[in-house]
Formats: sequence, C-alpha cells, structure tokens
Amino acid sequence: MKSIAKMIDHTLLKPEATKEQIEKLVEEAKKFEFASVCVNPVWVKLVAEKLKGTPVKVCTVIGFPLGATTPEVKAFETKQAIEHGAQEVDMVINIGALKSGDDELVERDIRAVVEAAKGKALTKVIIETALLTDEEKVRACEMAVRAGADYVKTSTGFASGGATVEDVALMRKTVGPNVGVKASGGVRSAADAQAMIEAGATRIGTSSGPAIVQGKTSKASY
Repeated sequence: MKSIAKMIDHTLLKPEATKEQIEKLVEEAKKFEFASVCVNPVWVKLVAEKLKGTPVKVCTVIGFPLGATTPEVKAFETKQAIEHGAQEVDMVINIGALKSGDDELVERDIRAVVEAAKGKALTKVIIETALLTDEEKVRACEMAVRAGADYVKTSTGFASGGATVEDVALMRKTVGPNVGVKASGGVRSAADAQAMIEAGATRIGTSSGPAIVQGKTSKASY
C-alpha cells in the first residue's frame, strides 16, 4: 500500500477543524509518507512549519468550496498561500460561469491562479463534477489544460457527490497523459482508491488515507 500512500493528499477541509486535528493530520501524513497535507489557507503556515524537512508537501485550496470569487481574489489568495508555505494549490473553477457558457471567464479564472503559482506551486483545478454535464466536464478540463494547470480534480467534497470512476476516466481521456487527474470525495477504502487509479487518477484526495493504506474502510465523508 506504500505506492498508494505516495498518491494521497491527506485532507481536512471542514470549517470546524481544530488546531489539534490539523496537527494530528500532519503526524499521520509523516507516518504514512503521504504525498501532501491538504488544508484550508488559514492552516498553511502551521502545516508548513510542522512538515519542514519532510518529503510531504503542503497543499491548500483556493476559492473553496464554491469557486465564486473573482480571478483577482483567487490570484491574491494563491500568492499569499505560497508565501505562507503552500507547494500545491487546488482551485475551484467558476462553476456558474461554465454553466452559463462564459468560457472566457472560466479560463481567465484558472489562468489567474496558474500564473500566480508558476514556478512556485503545482496547480490543481477542481471542476466539481457532480454539478456538471459530461460536455461541461470536458470543456472545463480542456480549459484547465489550455491555461497550463498541472492537474484536474473531480470534487471539493462539499457538493452533492464526489469522485466516480466514470468521471475520472472521462477526465483522463480529455486531458491526455501529461496532466494529472486527482480523484477526491468519497474515496474511503483501498478498493476505492485502486479503482480510481485504474481509471486514470494519479492523485487521491481523501481524509481516509490511514484506513486506505491499512486495508480498512473509513466512514469519513471526504
């Protein structure tokens, strides 16, 4: 299970998360050698300090969970998060703009974050698959690629559904072999994670990392 561990972003994004819970998340990530710890921006400084000298990366979220802030705000949030120690940023697209057919705004939104992070942090673009048609998923992925993002990501974990094998496969087919695909939301067991990887996922966002690598099933929601 060690190979799966290296693909897991160990995640705690609940608004009520406490400092003690964030510190526990970090310790688990160090113990199991996960790819990253993914937290809300307010915790980035703390997590960066706790992970100093380890291979585990600091990941945060931008425009989360609604994606409904402006490109300029998302760019500022990205720059500040990087200043505080973030090495990976997962941004939520402007979902309403996508569904309205305003692709120019969606792509500009993604590009604002990609350019703010360029050379300093990986960018992952959350398209929130549960709210999109297949055609919208494809358009969102194509825009993420054009804007220069490193990954596309299925979900925030805050919408009506999370990652599905079908969505991961569609996203992989759309972005090709050179852009990462992150499956997040509802991945709670090693079998879940394996299915996502077989469909084309190269990263798994979950709060169930310890259970997954120990061959257990978690009741966690993300």
